[in-house]
Amino acid sequence: MTNATPSRRFGHVPVLLDQVIALLQPRDGALFIDATFGCGGYSKALLTSANCRVVAIDRDPQAREVATNMKDANGPRFDFVQGNFGAMQNHLHAKGFSSVDGGVVMDLGVSSTQLDDASRGFSFRRDGPLDMRMASDGPDAVSFVNEASEGEIARVIRSYGEERRARAVAKAIVFARKQRPILRTGQLASIIRRVVKKSVDGLDPATRTFQALRVHINNELNELAAGLASAENLLAAHGRLVVVSFHSLEDRVVKTFLRERVGKGSNPSRYQPTGQARSKPSFRLLTTRPIKPKPSEIVVNSRARSARLRAAERTAVDPWPGLVPA
Repeated sequence: MTNATPSRRFGHVPVLLDQVIALLQPRDGALFIDATFGCGGYSKALLTSANCRVVAIDRDPQAREVATNMKDANGPRFDFVQGNFGAMQNHLHAKGFSSVDGGVVMDLGVSSTQLDDASRGFSFRRDGPLDMRMASDGPDAVSFVNEASEGEIARVIRSYGEERRARAVAKAIVFARKQRPILRTGQLASIIRRVVKKSVDGLDPATRTFQALRVHINNELNELAAGLASAENLLAAHGRLVVVSFHSLEDRVVKTFLRERVGKGSNPSRYQPTGQARSKPSFRLLTTRPIKPKPSEIVVNSRARSARLRAAERTAVDPWPGLVPA
């Protein structure tokens, strides 16, 4: 396999690819970070568009196969780090880079290949072990669902899935696990469907709960906050940040971060020391409203329908003080 076919082989179609590349403006000699490598769609497009360099990051061990082939095809222009993108500043420093003059792209959430692989436990449509970990370490969804208190389960489902019936779902989960352990995605989906009705738009009743569990298990929102701060610290003046999100919680974090950093936030940063004056804008917006996929893209890739793209360009101002990844 070469880097010409990773997305096709794995059934993954990069969302809003043309818009992402147009905003990143690849140029010869520049350094770009693909913070969520996945199947390598954005990395491939960057490397094809210019004689640039790409450092890709992904915590999923399965991404390494695609990365190895891309490395073989592109040599020193491409490098891969297995790890969390929230720590990209550390990853780049370890590679000998102190700044990024090109741009950083983040494609958030779970990938098509992770959803399609039943053994990963992300999908309520394919029965498999209830895992949901993007990496291969740490607590999995089985542990949480079978050991957490009813109140904690309800809090996670309500906070990260915005599920109105969170308490009823949590109660049903606790009742069911007393009968037998909940070990499979099919089991959990059936439990949820008994207490949550199908919505008028056809959304599966299990959607919000599965999303909430995945976000919680992988600490996704904290990872995103750390990733945005890392990007701010790494990007040189005129370097660009492009983020594609797929649900409202992610988009809200990105929107709040960018509004704050361009000086439109209503309050000083929650990470800024008390009594310190508001910092000057460290970004300028490239998208005043989120870019959404065109109907033609949604027809080809139905999972693109909820995608939202936001982008900004780094100014020459120093990074805001506060959340800097350890």
